[in-house]
Amino acid sequence: MKKIRFQRTLAKGTALLLTTGFLLTGCGSNTEGSTTASQTTPSTTSYQYSDAEIEARIAKAGQTYDGNYMYDEESLFSNRTKGATLNQMAPAMEYEASDEAVGAVEGGAGTYITDAPQDWIDTTNWNTEEYNNIKESGFQSVATSPFSTFGADVDTATYTNLRRSLFEGDGYGISDSAIRIEEMINYFHYDYEAPKGDDKFGVTTALTQCPWNKDTLLLRVGVKAEEIAPKGGSNIVFLIDTSGSMFDNNKLPLAQKAFNILAENLSDEDTISIVTYAGTDEVVLEGAKGSEQEKIKSAVNALAAYGSTNGEGGILRAYEIAEKYFIKGGNNRIILATDGDLNVGASSEADLIKLVEEKRETGVFLSCLGFGNGNYKDSKMEALADYGNGNYSFIDCTAEASRVLKDEMWSTLYTVAKDVKFQVEFNPEQVKGYRLIGYENREMAAEDFANDKKDGGEVGSGQTVTVLYEVVPVDSSYDISKVESRYGNDTKDKDTTVTAASDREDAPSKDELLAVNIRYKEPDASESQLLTYPVTKDMLEEEMDADTAFAAGVAEFGMLLRKSEYSGTASYQEIYDRLKVLPGVMDDDFKAEFLYLVKKVM
Repeated sequence: MKKIRFQRTLAKGTALLLTTGFLLTGCGSNTEGSTTASQTTPSTTSYQYSDAEIEARIAKAGQTYDGNYMYDEESLFSNRTKGATLNQMAPAMEYEASDEAVGAVEGGAGTYITDAPQDWIDTTNWNTEEYNNIKESGFQSVATSPFSTFGADVDTATYTNLRRSLFEGDGYGISDSAIRIEEMINYFHYDYEAPKGDDKFGVTTALTQCPWNKDTLLLRVGVKAEEIAPKGGSNIVFLIDTSGSMFDNNKLPLAQKAFNILAENLSDEDTISIVTYAGTDEVVLEGAKGSEQEKIKSAVNALAAYGSTNGEGGILRAYEIAEKYFIKGGNNRIILATDGDLNVGASSEADLIKLVEEKRETGVFLSCLGFGNGNYKDSKMEALADYGNGNYSFIDCTAEASRVLKDEMWSTLYTVAKDVKFQVEFNPEQVKGYRLIGYENREMAAEDFANDKKDGGEVGSGQTVTVLYEVVPVDSSYDISKVESRYGNDTKDKDTTVTAASDREDAPSKDELLAVNIRYKEPDASESQLLTYPVTKDMLEEEMDADTAFAAGVAEFGMLLRKSEYSGTASYQEIYDRLKVLPGVMDDDFKAEFLYLVKKVM
């Protein structure tokens, strides 16, 4: 007989997890400890590889993740073994288990038992994940809606959460409302033009035939922010949810690994504090130098999950500490790590928005790192990051933690432009309709574009933003519903808030299809600046460039998963065949892995 020390579940989830050691490996590395794969900018060189070589490359990228995912996310063991697992902290108990009942999970990543008392085990498959409903944008008539206005979005949480769901396979799955196509597109790197001179952004536009609709054009707008590091160092507060719901090994233990990765990349100029919250909030570490890595790691690694979730108390305390060590002209940020399952204090989305809206005026930005599944609250996480002037990532494995907090550290942690807004104005003489792909929960009224009191999105150092539109030219056979006006369309000599194009000092060319307008503020400014980039008919290219082709393929994948009525002729096979031969796929692990996902659902 073996005396097994285990802990009993406190919440509705899957049974028992023994208090043995577990191996946490990266989803982008193998169990022998290979280095984390980095995401590279696509090459402009055309590769000459055989189909077999390409297929082998894609298979390796996906299988590397798939083969390690279960060892990085122990809370999924219940779906992969007949053993029982625990996903909440509780007082330890002892149970006499037979030798036959005790087994090792494949790969040596843990232990399971099969004959624990059934009244101690709740095997109900609970899914209480929450996502805001998304109503997909349809085609708009230029005659009635010439302006398309929305805030920038550099979040990537949708893609990694979707990846987690697809690799899990037999797990909780993911709802249509969790699929925000712009976040899928913006997860990847693109070879966009860098800013020139003192410019804040480099802007690249491309116009080509839409691959899933023969009657429309596809417009890609690519924006790349200036790449700079903060002056004066960073003042960072780790705000870590240590409530009972964070016990799963793809939650607090994975968050601890993530913050250890970040700690290894800090310097003496940086100031680090750690605040935790469960039933109450606690300051675990205050004002440490970034160079004190072992001190920071020890504080992080000593954390344990238990109790209820007073997120409001933790957020307020984190802002208090961040303001205490505020670096004027520096980088001041709170990084919240949680599953979003708040149940004490302000816990509704509306209450949380009000809280962080007030606190963002301090100049401290709030970013969110999401963890876990089953009870995950994506809607709250997205709201906190959006209204806290931060960004939002979902961490599904250690390689993703490394990508977000090491490889793209300053993109994640340092904002170079805030309240970034886009407004695309379409010329009714050349375009009769359009459809913005994604950004549904970022849309805003046209008049809010120039209103500096209205919040936009934040863009980090060196980050890219990709925007796709389907454009319907005036000579297209695609039907755009017309609206008849009782009073006609002649606005001449009438009091109107829109100045006719011909009356402007900067009157556009008749060949202009549209103009891309961007407004942004410096991180410490209150007034926005305006940039304008026209797109003309002669920019139309017969063939898609590699960046447009890949972004279009990701958009098609999202539309198919959502069962979009606008997916046209798109198919998983067509996406796979078109993208697998693109330059860059062979030396970009993340793009190759995406194609593995496409093949997985074909």
